[in-house]
Amino acid sequence: MDLGLENIHVLITGASGGIGLETAEVFYEQGAIVTAHYNTNVKPLENFVSSRSQTIKADLTKEEEVIQLFESAEKLYGPVQILVINHAIYTAETNYLWDMSLDQWRCTIDSNLTSSFLVAREYMRHLKKMSVDLKDDASVILIGSTAGKYGEAGHADYASSKSAMMYGLTMTLKNEIVKIAPKARVNCIGPGWVKTPMATESLKDPNVTYAALVTTPLKKVAMPGDIANQVVILSSNKISGHVTGQVLMVEGGMEGRLLNKPEDLGITF
Repeated sequence: MDLGLENIHVLITGASGGIGLETAEVFYEQGAIVTAHYNTNVKPLENFVSSRSQTIKADLTKEEEVIQLFESAEKLYGPVQILVINHAIYTAETNYLWDMSLDQWRCTIDSNLTSSFLVAREYMRHLKKMSVDLKDDASVILIGSTAGKYGEAGHADYASSKSAMMYGLTMTLKNEIVKIAPKARVNCIGPGWVKTPMATESLKDPNVTYAALVTTPLKKVAMPGDIANQVVILSSNKISGHVTGQVLMVEGGMEGRLLNKPEDLGITF
């Protein structure tokens, strides 16, 4: 299906991760021009660069590097029309709120939420200067998480950063962006567990897999393509031109988190 993305310039943050890389590849297959951002790990992107793509390194917690990211992206391929805010960090160690350090909290909020503000703000500043015909394809997709909807015990920092993106930031941006570009849209996707290289190791633990799927009707873990395809479809004005301010959960029908196992309730079968 033609999604109308040919020669549209797309910037994807965190493009060296499993979801980000898959998203970059799907956009490229649709004929888009792709700028793939990374911070520390360029290796997965080594074979991605071609005549319609580029990779750019930036620490998105630093205002000056975010500014430079957009300037560098536009130098070769012109204005960024579609923005995918995909980057994030997650501390694997479980730390309940009473044990969580202020440094961990600040690091996660800065890395996930404040950086997203900086990226979205710079995109909007460039959007203001964009020609009317290019503005017509403007779209922002943020990547949230089931943690932002249901919370996640031991990871309040991550859950809070994602919830703020999914609801406060997405809903506000969709109201503000139309003051600059009347047809521009802002949406968010909330993945559950996804079989990325990082998650694959954790999912080898049957207890982790059980907790991930126990309230999920589809009884399977998503693949990166499940998320990437939805990102690309939502970003397409041809297909989703009247869809904005939506949080699309891509999590197999998950109904919440597993809080109590039978033994926790003193139940035996």
